[in-house]
Amino acid sequence: MALNSASLRPSPVLSRKFKNSSNYVSNPIKSLSFLNPITLFSNLSFKQISQSSSLSIKASSPSTTITDTQELKIFSVPTKPIEGQKTGTSGLRKKVKVFMQEYYLGNWIQALFNSLPPEDYNDGVLVLGGDGRYFNREAAQIIIKIAAGNGVGKILVGKDGIMSTPAVSAVIRKRKANGGFIMSASHNPGGPEYDWGIKFNYSSGQPAPESITDKIYGNTLSISEIKMADIPDVDLSKLGVTNYGTFSVDVVDSVGDYLELMENVFDFSLIRSLLSRPDFRFIFDAMHAVTGAYAKPIFVDKLGANPDSITNGVPLEDFGHGHPDPNLTYAKDLVNIMFGENGPDVGAASDGDGDRNMILGRGFFVTPSDSVAIIAANAQEAIPYFKTGPKGLARSMPTSGALDRVAEKLNLPFYEVPTGWKFFGNLMDAGKLSICGEESFGTGSDHIREKDGIWAVLAWLSIIAFRNKDKKPGEKLISISDVVNAHWATYGRNFFSRYDYEECESEGANKMIEYLRDVVSKSKAGDKYGNYALQFADDFNYTDPVDGSVVSKQGIRFVFTDGSRIIFRLSGTGSAGATVRIYIEQFEPEVSKHNMDAQTALKPLIDLALSTSKLKEFTGREEPTVIT
Repeated sequence: MALNSASLRPSPVLSRKFKNSSNYVSNPIKSLSFLNPITLFSNLSFKQISQSSSLSIKASSPSTTITDTQELKIFSVPTKPIEGQKTGTSGLRKKVKVFMQEYYLGNWIQALFNSLPPEDYNDGVLVLGGDGRYFNREAAQIIIKIAAGNGVGKILVGKDGIMSTPAVSAVIRKRKANGGFIMSASHNPGGPEYDWGIKFNYSSGQPAPESITDKIYGNTLSISEIKMADIPDVDLSKLGVTNYGTFSVDVVDSVGDYLELMENVFDFSLIRSLLSRPDFRFIFDAMHAVTGAYAKPIFVDKLGANPDSITNGVPLEDFGHGHPDPNLTYAKDLVNIMFGENGPDVGAASDGDGDRNMILGRGFFVTPSDSVAIIAANAQEAIPYFKTGPKGLARSMPTSGALDRVAEKLNLPFYEVPTGWKFFGNLMDAGKLSICGEESFGTGSDHIREKDGIWAVLAWLSIIAFRNKDKKPGEKLISISDVVNAHWATYGRNFFSRYDYEECESEGANKMIEYLRDVVSKSKAGDKYGNYALQFADDFNYTDPVDGSVVSKQGIRFVFTDGSRIIFRLSGTGSAGATVRIYIEQFEPEVSKHNMDAQTALKPLIDLALSTSKLKEFTGREEPTVIT
């Protein structure tokens, strides 16, 4: 069953045709164990009981058969529950060294299969991709073998294991797959000392609902065996199909399906007319993350951008020792370029797995809350996919109310949901939602069921191209700052900021939240908080309008009579400790005040948030890690 070497062969206890997925028996060997996955199962040297013939030929196209093996051997690896495998907002995320512990990844993958109805994967097709971070190559082989052992018919895996989160969603939908695995810790750092993650998306392309993730966690607490196939590692560097009986692994181009979808959503000729202008400059920072694999084929080869416009465009296992989170702190090099002398017209960045984005103009930062609102306001005229208008708009609860005002003006249905893209997915599948976003640099639409970094960049390029389509060479172009200021003049400005306190001690962070819940329970309308009068305070609950499911304790809100808000949440995206997030928002209708610095405009509310929460007292933190 060599996971990493053809010489590592435990004996199967049963040879069978793949479709007979229930016909296996436990391996009688009691000492089987998962070791460090770099040498996974290296202690196994069992005698091969039955041989299977194979044919090896060079891969030359996606339809090439690389290996054709007649039978599949399945065996059972005894295991025991491991604590701490609770799936968070976007999957299971831990330090790499945790996932490299014996049984750790295998337990979670098997618990997932134990949690799904068999018809959701038996003889079905699953997609597998990741952001290229450290440990993905080893993890991909483990996932493939366990999928085969559980009755999956085919795995579609991106070349070299690379496939962005939005591309996985796109491939699931286009290929009508049963679901897919995404190997990523998103915007968290990568490398041997940092983070790794895994999540499962369902057949619509959206993250698995809590009903499934709760089952996964429950099954991690009772798991006793892992079903695996005795197959060698698959060469993920070559496009083509490898067959093992009726199970196959199809290594596919990571970009093709996603690029085809983008060409159907946007007017590429319109964007190309902008990027080819001699008086327009564009820069995209891939942050040595997964969108490096997509940037050149899309922006350069298809849209005609200068090759030099792509920076940090080679995906690296440790993201070039960087933190692949596209914000003003971690994308500082891009920020310096955009705010430097004679910066480019449009700058953008995406994160580790390609689902987040940051948009910048020359000397100008577009907040994610404003970004989704402006895309929504301009979508119908600038983006062909929305030529009949959006069906509805939605935002996560902490995201500013800028999008609400667009929905009201355009007379569109509007939804406020908890943080987590899966809540948007239900609305999309029901035909209620087209464009949505989160203040955490996530923006997207119903073209897939994930947020989509490159989609957001193309949306902004479409808006700028549409506004400048009649501009002759030498005429002043309408800039990103012009578009944003015009939007504020129409809708008003929602000043917004987020303070992140990363890797706080969990005990202190949880005590702070419990203290705030006590404050909320005693609050009443009209209570004074400095110069602000309370409209209401609560711990946000959400009832899904599609399936009626209810989630509670999604964030503590203090909403004041002038529309100002302070929100407190513990983030579920970190791999260690707790991340405390404070969101501060104030609406300003007066145009003359729209160009104030957000931190200046919000300072009274920021001070109020810190004093109300007693954050320093509970966490010991003097300053936030990141201010957005």
